[in-house]
Amino acid sequence: MESLLSIFFFFRKLTSKYNRYNNVIFIVCIMNVLIIINDASYGTEKAFNALRLTMTLQKEHKDVKINVFLLADAVTCAIPGQKTPEGYYNLERMLKGVIKKGGEIKACGACLDARGLKDIKLIESINRSTMSQLAQWTYGADKVITF
Repeated sequence: MESLLSIFFFFRKLTSKYNRYNNVIFIVCIMNVLIIINDASYGTEKAFNALRLTMTLQKEHKDVKINVFLLADAVTCAIPGQKTPEGYYNLERMLKGVIKKGGEIKACGACLDARGLKDIKLIESINRSTMSQLAQWTYGADKVITF
């Protein structure tokens, strides 16, 4: 039985948990999804739609682990204190909702620096990151979606 589990984990790159209960093995498979956002906070709706998809995946599929990487102009999504008109979507609120449900969000440090945002405080729980982190997340992801 253990060798079958090893083969299963080898062919399916995913995070798994299993429990033994009365000699029965229950396997819970977690799908790792990486969402890369490249576009500016407001203007187009790419960041908005990326976060809508992220939130829907979290709501409808409890077996999904979400990582979001903010790249290029999308690093501006992580700036706190966003003021949007009444009835308009607010990316700060959406990002906080993703984090609250267990999503992890990183912002490209080089992209922040290039936009003069080196010393700016980001939304709580969103950290500066590197291309190396993005490479690790990409390698470990079952699905990569870019906006």
